[in-house]
Amino acid sequence: MAKKRRSPQGYMAKPKPEPIQEAPPEEEETDDLVIENTSTTQVYADLPKWEHSLVDLTPEPVSERDLRDLIRDWRRGRATTNLRQVLADGYVTVFAVVIIVAMLGGAVWQAQAAAAHCETDACTVGRTLLPWVTMSAAFALTAMASRVFGPVVASAAEGFWLMDAPIRRGRLLWKRLVSVVLVVAGIAAAIGGLLAALTGYQLTDIWHWAVAMGVGAAALTAFAAAEQTWGRTWIISGIQWLLGLAAVAVLFVIVSVAAGWFGFTIPHIGAMWVVWVGVVGGILLIVGGAIALIRLGMIHRARLVSGGTLVSGMQGAAFAMDFGLMRDILVERAANTRGYVRPMRGRGVGSSALVWREVQRLWRYPRRIMLILASLVVPYAVGALGFNTFSPFISSLVLLIGFVPMLDSMRVMTRTKGLARTLPLSNPQIRKAMSTVPIGIAVVWALATAPAFWGIGTGAAVEDLPAAFTTAALTAAAGLLAAIRWVTGKSANYSAPMMQTGFGAMPPGLIFNLFRGIDIVVLVTGPMLLGWPWWVSAIIAVIVGIALSGFYSMEEMQAMQEDMQKEKARTGGAGGGGLFSPKPPPAPPATKQKIAPPKGYRTPPVIK
Repeated sequence: MAKKRRSPQGYMAKPKPEPIQEAPPEEEETDDLVIENTSTTQVYADLPKWEHSLVDLTPEPVSERDLRDLIRDWRRGRATTNLRQVLADGYVTVFAVVIIVAMLGGAVWQAQAAAAHCETDACTVGRTLLPWVTMSAAFALTAMASRVFGPVVASAAEGFWLMDAPIRRGRLLWKRLVSVVLVVAGIAAAIGGLLAALTGYQLTDIWHWAVAMGVGAAALTAFAAAEQTWGRTWIISGIQWLLGLAAVAVLFVIVSVAAGWFGFTIPHIGAMWVVWVGVVGGILLIVGGAIALIRLGMIHRARLVSGGTLVSGMQGAAFAMDFGLMRDILVERAANTRGYVRPMRGRGVGSSALVWREVQRLWRYPRRIMLILASLVVPYAVGALGFNTFSPFISSLVLLIGFVPMLDSMRVMTRTKGLARTLPLSNPQIRKAMSTVPIGIAVVWALATAPAFWGIGTGAAVEDLPAAFTTAALTAAAGLLAAIRWVTGKSANYSAPMMQTGFGAMPPGLIFNLFRGIDIVVLVTGPMLLGWPWWVSAIIAVIVGIALSGFYSMEEMQAMQEDMQKEKARTGGAGGGGLFSPKPPPAPPATKQKIAPPKGYRTPPVIK
């Protein structure tokens, strides 16, 4: 029987359709169109074509208010909880706020009591000029934040479809500018009033300081918004540097009076001049705000979207409480703004090459050491205010902030394991090389600030110089170790089981990101605050240094433990290796197995 041949398409091939017979040509007349069927190949002929152009259409006017309300409904109308419910659930936060307010109230009460006994020139100058230092620093920080972020920003989605629409951009952005100015003014006013209260000012002067700092910060924000409409940043950057230098200069005056280099008295400078700061700030706020509101529609879309992208990235990092990631985003933004770097040839072999690279980076970016230089006057300023006991703790916190920019390479090596594996060095050697330059700077800082710690060693009124240098060295070590802990800390592990809190489920290590680095400062400087011997803090510092050196890595230990478990499972659960560990059972002897030939198989004859 002949085998049926399979078609090329397989068994499921469809039969070939029969040809369609041609219909006689006829004309069909309708109301709108006429189709002439002249042949089978011309079925769709002479169809009407709708020709139009969106460019030639006249755009209808759009109400920016209705569009803004619609966007607000999109964003807030689908929320399941409001802000009041979130705060009601966050009872832990409410409890923490109550405790912080109580602590600040106690600190203000003690400061007011101490101000009544402040009669020396050093104490009077310190109380009078320290709020001016804080005001200059707050204004410099406001100018820097306004220059980096915007202050007027837009999200990437808004920049994609909203900022190109035929609408008046200024009517969509004016509320954002006003809200940013009000928020900055409120924060600055709270800081100014609190600092004036802590330094012992009366109630009237506290109100003057609060209003002056709030109006001044709002004026700088409005002026930065006006500069943003022109796309310029060099003016606000210059103001930032001038305010920073003014803060350092005033700190130098406080230190000079406290050290006895020269002395003078300034009885009422705070009450007189702070009012003029508020007046000048109010004029700048009105002029800068008016210019910014008039020219809001002229801000480039790229400038708005870049600031919005930066804000969204910072919000994501803040949600994870990863301040290291927030700083990484800012560093990347600064590198993209700079856009270039001058290559330099390295020197040395092995660890010395990394050390030389750190020296080159310090020479290339000398601004990273500015905060370390500014922190030299912190112990003198704190001593001038009469808070000698808290000088190690406060100075260590400032050094923590100052040493973080100098440990960027260690952070890169810690986060990028693949890059660290390419180097012919172990993890402790890499960390040691990366921290050599900061260690040298910490030693110089301890030598320069040893006179400020005179008499802090055991809490006595007068102490010898070696004890003062020991206290300064431990303070510098606390700041450096805290910075190393801050840059080498890991982010929260979201794959681990979550922990239930008042705000919902959170990773177990997320809350500890808030205290990263501060815990090391408390551990090292805590015994000095309690009046314990200096060697207690020294032992704690050595233990923390060994723990942060990379000799004991939890990841490597976990990998070794997993390997041991795999080896244990392979050996049948007999335990690990060793001299007295049970041996695995011997393998049975190998035997030959004879395979029978299949049925019907005949042995071929042997040909002789």
